[in-house]
Amino acid sequence: MAHAATAGRVPERGLDVYTQKVGMWVFLCSEVMFFAGLIGSYVVLRFGASDTWAEPNEVLAVPITAFNTFLLICSSVTMVKAFAAAQAGDQKGIKLWLLSTTLLGATFLGVQVYEYTELVLHQSWQGSQGFTPAAGLYGATFYTMTGFHGFHVLLGVICLAWATIRAYRGHWGADNTHGIEVLGLYWHFVDLVWIILFTIVYLI
Repeated sequence: MAHAATAGRVPERGLDVYTQKVGMWVFLCSEVMFFAGLIGSYVVLRFGASDTWAEPNEVLAVPITAFNTFLLICSSVTMVKAFAAAQAGDQKGIKLWLLSTTLLGATFLGVQVYEYTELVLHQSWQGSQGFTPAAGLYGATFYTMTGFHGFHVLLGVICLAWATIRAYRGHWGADNTHGIEVLGLYWHFVDLVWIILFTIVYLI
C-alpha cells in the first residue's frame, strides 16, 4: 500500500535551476581567490621592487586598452538585455543581444592580441627590443594576469557563441532562461575582474 502511494506521487524537485546558480557561484568564489592571489602578488612585487617597473603609459597602450575596456563594459549591458529578452520571450531580442555580446567579447580578444603583438614586436624595454613575458617582474606579472583573464574571456566567448547558436534554434524563451542567467553571472564576473586589472595595471 505504501509502495503504491509512493509510486503515484510526483517526485519532489530538488534545487533545479538554483543548483546551477549555486554551482556557478561556488566556481566564481574559487575564481575570486585565484585572481586575488594574482593581483595581490602583483601589488606586493610592484611596490616592493618599484625600480623594475616603468610608468604604464611609457610601455602600455593605455588609450587602446581603455577603449577595449569600454567594449567589455558594453558587453555586460548587452548580456543584461539578452537575459531580459529571454524573460520576456522576445526571440528577436535574445538573438540580437546574445550575438552582440559574443561579437563584443571576440572584439576584446582581437584588440588584446593586437596589443600583445605591438608590445612584443615594436615596444622597447630597458634597451632591448620587445616587451615580453621575459621582461623582468613587470613583463612576467603583466602577461600572467592579462593572459589568464584573456583565457577566461575566450571561454566566455565560446559559451556565448554556443548560446547564440541555440538562440537561433529557438531554444531560449520565457520558460527557459536558466542557461542565459548562469552564463551572464560568469560574464559579469569576467568584466568586473578586467575593470580591476585595468585600474591597477594600466592606470596606477
